[in-house]
Amino acid sequence: MSESIRYCLALDLNDDPKLISEYIEYHKPEHAWPQITTNMKELGILDMEIYHLGDRLVMIMETTVEFDPNEPPRTEQGRKESAEWEELMWKYQKPLKWAKEGQKWVPMNKIYDLKEALN
Repeated sequence: MSESIRYCLALDLNDDPKLISEYIEYHKPEHAWPQITTNMKELGILDMEIYHLGDRLVMIMETTVEFDPNEPPRTEQGRKESAEWEELMWKYQKPLKWAKEGQKWVPMNKIYDLKEALN
């Protein structure tokens, strides 16, 4: 198996049950925007899971070692739909207090790893 990098990121949602429900609907497999999924695969995202509790989200993402989170989608259509998606998602999302200006998902620091503790 080739080498990969795991990211764990956090983000908050606006604390409104209706908006949170809509956000969850957008993330169901049957509502995924095909171009967004294509963009992620093309840029080196191998796997992604998002977990929800209250107004908090945690994303776990496996990527290729070459993955660059600042690289834009590769096609004009990909960039257009990505911009539309991000604009739509800001309706639901709010930055964590630790986020930099304009930053959505904030990387979390790993503080424990069972595999490392067993070695």
